[in-house]
Amino acid sequence: MTALTHELKASYAFIERNFFLSRRYWGWEIAFLIYSAAGALSISLIGAQAGDPRLLLTLMVGAIFWNYLSVVFSWIAETIAIERWEGTLEYTMMAPIRRSTHLLGAVAYAMVYGLIHTLAILVAVVLFFPDLSFAHANIATVAGFMVLGSFSFVGIAMLAAILPLLFVERGAQMAFVLQSVLLLVSGVYYSISILPGWMQVISHVSPATYAIDGVRKGLIDGVPLSELTGDIWPLLVMGTLFIPFGLWAFGRAEKYAKRTGKLKRVG
Repeated sequence: MTALTHELKASYAFIERNFFLSRRYWGWEIAFLIYSAAGALSISLIGAQAGDPRLLLTLMVGAIFWNYLSVVFSWIAETIAIERWEGTLEYTMMAPIRRSTHLLGAVAYAMVYGLIHTLAILVAVVLFFPDLSFAHANIATVAGFMVLGSFSFVGIAMLAAILPLLFVERGAQMAFVLQSVLLLVSGVYYSISILPGWMQVISHVSPATYAIDGVRKGLIDGVPLSELTGDIWPLLVMGTLFIPFGLWAFGRAEKYAKRTGKLKRVG
């Protein structure tokens, strides 16, 4: 068995473990899915009430795609909190595997779970608004920005996962605050041009700003990828920088947590 095969099997083990966790708490998963669908529909109804089909699509795309990014972010950022709650954190951290292998499994499951979760919400929204038209949608653009947005968001989520590792009691709350800030500054439901100047500066370092803008242009206006380089290159740069930095920072935080005994804290 090659080293690569061993690492891939180890990553799959974490994917399978996360699946079993979701299955164990299936009631909460259904409740969260219903809540997310209701939230997306509630926001979309603002556009329906205004009688503006474009506004309806703008809000709907923002709600649905932000749900995807937030699910990916949450699963990765809260992977340590889940391990701590389950009482398996110390065992996982002492297992003879690379930390990148562990995080790869968490990332892969987060992306698959987020895609399934988001497709369910998309079906609910389309059934609720049967007159919506996606005749001009460019599927290649939408798919491209979903992939780019996912990987660009992964690096930030890895950094957020450090918080529950170092701050036992408040780390998960701090990660949720970071997610909320990204929602505020990323133009999910409105143009970032209406934000105060200092918040616009923050919005330019949020991958969600470019990912959601690209998905909107591809789905509503049918703009091809070749015309959206202004959104593509920031996502490529962020993914290239954030993921290696996130792995490095997580590794340093893990060593500190082991040295100070923070892995022993459970519950």
